[in-house]
Amino acid sequence: MKSFTLSGLALSTLLAAGVMSSPTAQAANYVIDTQGAHASINFRIDHLGFSYVVGRFNEFTGQFTYDSENPNASTIEVLVNTASLDSNHAERDRHVRGSDYLNVRRYSEARFVSTSYEDNGDGTATLNGELTLFGNTRPIAIAVTKYGEGEDPWGGYRVGFTGTTELNLPEFGMNFNLGPAAETVYMDLHIEGIRQ
Repeated sequence: MKSFTLSGLALSTLLAAGVMSSPTAQAANYVIDTQGAHASINFRIDHLGFSYVVGRFNEFTGQFTYDSENPNASTIEVLVNTASLDSNHAERDRHVRGSDYLNVRRYSEARFVSTSYEDNGDGTATLNGELTLFGNTRPIAIAVTKYGEGEDPWGGYRVGFTGTTELNLPEFGMNFNLGPAAETVYMDLHIEGIRQ
């Protein structure tokens, strides 16, 4: 596996900016803000060597812990509804969700659970974890950048990250015979969390 710059499972991976202010020194639990659409899990994959098909997963949930004074203690878990795949083409999406490809009836969820967070001291980090996709669990690494942290205009507190990674589909047992270029999915993740 390579790395995301949210994204995994089609994780890790992920964010939008809130109003920036000084980070706090306490560890906190955050819920990913999918209700406000301030998080996204996006992908692109080669199309016959001519271009990319791009899309996203519209339904996912997650939570994470983060302490700016001790970022290496951070954890995250994300659950993705694979049937929510959306490439802006209804017929293709039905086909990809079907038994020829993702088989979402059998594999309705993808899950990413972190195992470590390696802070580089410059706002970037490597998020390591286990991605379960298509019934198989494999380790992946997500390249993370902290985007912002602080109070929002509604009296809450937020922190956001972006992430990128590459998923090799055959490693997850997904062999679609579309050629070597189509074996790699590039993930682009944006995660904004609301402190609880």
